[in-house]
Amino acid sequence: MRGAVLYGPRDVRFEERETPKIMKPTDAVIRISATCVCGSDLWPYRGIQPMAQPTPMGHEYCGIVEEVGSAVTRIKPGQFVIGSFFASDNTCPNCQIGYQSSCQQAEFVGGAQAPLLRVPLADGTLVATRDVPSENSIPNLLALSDVMGTGWFTADAANVKPGKTVAVVGGAVGLLGVLSAKQMGAERITAMSRHETRQKLAREFGATDIVTERGDEGVERIKELTNGIGADSALECVGTQQSMMQAIQSTRRGGYVGYVGVPHGVELNVEQLFYAHEHLHGGPAPVRRFLPELIDLVWKGKINPVKGFDLTLPLDQVAEGYRAMDERRAIKVLLRPTR
Repeated sequence: MRGAVLYGPRDVRFEERETPKIMKPTDAVIRISATCVCGSDLWPYRGIQPMAQPTPMGHEYCGIVEEVGSAVTRIKPGQFVIGSFFASDNTCPNCQIGYQSSCQQAEFVGGAQAPLLRVPLADGTLVATRDVPSENSIPNLLALSDVMGTGWFTADAANVKPGKTVAVVGGAVGLLGVLSAKQMGAERITAMSRHETRQKLAREFGATDIVTERGDEGVERIKELTNGIGADSALECVGTQQSMMQAIQSTRRGGYVGYVGVPHGVELNVEQLFYAHEHLHGGPAPVRRFLPELIDLVWKGKINPVKGFDLTLPLDQVAEGYRAMDERRAIKVLLRPTR
C-alpha cells in the first residue's frame, strides 16, 4: 500500500509501505475511513524535533475493522471504530484511574496517514460506534481520536466548571478546547488568537472574547477582562515557552492550568509557581477515557468538531496538507483515502 512517510524537514512523501498485518494476538487491522494532519506533526516536519530515519506519519484515525488477532474478543470485523494515538490495555492500574496514555503496556500508534493501520491492544484501545456512521458523520468522529479528545482533556485538567472564566492559548486543539469549555458550562471564554479565521471559528465554538495580544500584553488583557483577577482556568495547547507562560500568568491565584501542547524548550520557575498557588495538570491526553462520552455527544448532535477541519484533501495529496498547515493556509487538514 502507499502511505505518508516523513524523510526530513518539509519532505513528506506518499510512497509504498509495507501493508499492516496482525503481529500479535491482541492486534487489529483497520481500513482507514479518515485521518488528518496534527499540529504536533509539524514539529518534526519543521525539523524542530529531529528524526533518525524515514518515519510513517499520522496518529489520528477511525475506520472499519478488517481483521483481529486471536486474543481480541470485544472488537469485531465490520465495526466502525475510533482509537487513540496511544494503545492501551484499559485494565492496568494507570488505565483504571483514567490515564490510558500512561498504560503500563502503552504503545504509540503511528502510520495512520495510509489506507490501513495496525492497532495494538485492540480491545483496550478501540471504541466501536453503535452503527456504521454516515459519510458526513465520519469527520466529526475522527476529531475525537485526538484533537477533540485532547481539547476535552485540557479543559478537564484545567477544572473547567459551569459559570467559570477560561482563557485558551492554542491553534486547532485550542479551538476544540473552546468548544469543550462551552460544553462544560464555562460562562466566559477568551480565545487568544491573532488569526481572523481562527477568531471566527472560536466565536462559533463559544468564545465570548478574543485577545490578539501575546506575552505580557496578552496577560494584561486577560487581567483587564477579569477585573484584575485572572481566569479561573487556562488551557495551554501549543507547547512553547511563550504559550506556557501566557497561560500560567493569565490564571488567577488558586486557578488551574491544563497543558497539552507537546513541550519544546519550556522551562518553569518553580518559585514563581509556589507563590501563585496554581494547579498545573497535563500531558499526553488520555483520549480513551473520554471516547465513549464524546462519541455519544457527536451521535446526539451536541458537539460538531468537524468545523475545526478547514481543508479536505485526498490522502495522496498529504504533502500539500502539511504545506498548508505549515504556511498557516489551513488550521487543520482532513485526509480521505481514495476508494
